[in-house]
Amino acid sequence: MSEQNPYEQLGVTENSSFEEIQAAKKRLFEQYGNDSAVLETVEIAYDSIIMDRLRLRQEGKIKVPEKIRFPDRALEKSFKDPQIVKEDSAVWLQELIDTPSQADILWPTGIFLTLSAIAVFAQNEAQTTSPSILPLLMALGFIANIYFLNRKEGRSGRAFLISFIALFAGIALGTGLATLLLGQGSAAALGQDQFASAVTFCLFWLVSCFLR
Repeated sequence: MSEQNPYEQLGVTENSSFEEIQAAKKRLFEQYGNDSAVLETVEIAYDSIIMDRLRLRQEGKIKVPEKIRFPDRALEKSFKDPQIVKEDSAVWLQELIDTPSQADILWPTGIFLTLSAIAVFAQNEAQTTSPSILPLLMALGFIANIYFLNRKEGRSGRAFLISFIALFAGIALGTGLATLLLGQGSAAALGQDQFASAVTFCLFWLVSCFLR
């Protein structure tokens, strides 16, 4: 076998395609899997053919596919493809979730914490003598949430829609939790409306800080 030229050793011709050359090498490896000497000869013949094809390519006579010139790249790509698919599937989540800076968190925290404190404490003092200030506080929180969202993307319509959803979700969630935790007719210090307002402000804070 060693007296033959590389093409004859693999059982191919100079006109054989790269796929045929690879198939011949694979066939010989399977046939002489236990004979290391023959396998080494096959490997040397295969490398000689590849070098010959590269020389011809440099002379502009043939074009060598990258999977022949760099067989390891095909294997590397096969491992990277699932990660690419995974990244593509998470694009919508990356576009929705924000990674805020410390300053982006401090301002909403200060504003919504202040509104929550006013809703809880000031309302307790004024509820017997003055009209409820909760609607005004909720309106201020709603406007603040729109401002913080619009500041990130500059899309006022989207900021309004998200704030509108957060408002009703916060009221619904807060009212439900208040009914469950405080109980109807209980003498709890914190009223149902106040509890719902605090939950809504908390939801506003989460939306304004961590959504785009």
